[in-house]
Amino acid sequence: MNKKAKKFDYVLAVIFVFLVIITIYPFLNVLAISFNDSTDTIKNVNFIIPRKFTLSNYKYVFKDGGIAMPAVISVARTIIGTIVGIVCTSMVAYTLSRRDFVLRKPFQLLFVVTMYVGGGMIPEYLLIIRTLKLGNNFMVYILPGLMWVYNMILVRSYIDGLPMALQEAAKLDGANDFQIWYKVVMPLCKPVIATVGLYYAVGQWNSFMDTYLYAKKLPTLQYKLYEIMNQATMKMDVHAGTNVQTAVTPMSVRMAVTIVATVPIVIVYPFLQKYFIGGMTLGSVKD
Repeated sequence: MNKKAKKFDYVLAVIFVFLVIITIYPFLNVLAISFNDSTDTIKNVNFIIPRKFTLSNYKYVFKDGGIAMPAVISVARTIIGTIVGIVCTSMVAYTLSRRDFVLRKPFQLLFVVTMYVGGGMIPEYLLIIRTLKLGNNFMVYILPGLMWVYNMILVRSYIDGLPMALQEAAKLDGANDFQIWYKVVMPLCKPVIATVGLYYAVGQWNSFMDTYLYAKKLPTLQYKLYEIMNQATMKMDVHAGTNVQTAVTPMSVRMAVTIVATVPIVIVYPFLQKYFIGGMTLGSVKD
């Protein structure tokens, strides 16, 4: 049995190593292309170490310091949007978790319906531009994404798994609903709060369509990087069929842009990983 168990362990180890390799390879390939000479990249892109190391791709992305202000806007919208989203989501989730809330089920149904039925882009555009007048306004990055229904359901499910005796004890001590939410429920919801916080942060950081539609005068980092990729493609098209050599290619710029956009999330994720896993698993446990 021991020999069979060891063989089984070896097989599992080989399988896991293989899975790790095929998981990490795409990222290493993107990283290598971003640091590789663009003309060499055109020949063969299947490598994980730069064959002709160069910083020209990143110099092209960071040239003229044009991404400094968009980066500030992206960081600001990510931080503010995540904090406001967590507060609003947790407050609504706590309200819908209260069994003494008379309109609990109708509101739950109303929220769930919005996940499957939407008004469409045109009504949304008219609402944001004409009614709310948020065109080229920083709040256009915050208000439309104030709460995601999926995140609210996730937090509410977690709160439903908490002992009701804690809330009842706080109420007997004279605490109101706001105090119960802030002092009792929120401290116990750290894992799921970290989970939805990561969802909000990634969503805010990666979003660029709202900039394209509503706020081109307040470009985010993602939108600026999108423009840089388009400029590289246009430059390549202009020189196509001529003897003019360009320092970068659309693929090399695209990979450098991918790394620039991904690194901040990759840095933050390890600090939230244990809370993320805990929030996803414990949120489904019911007493």
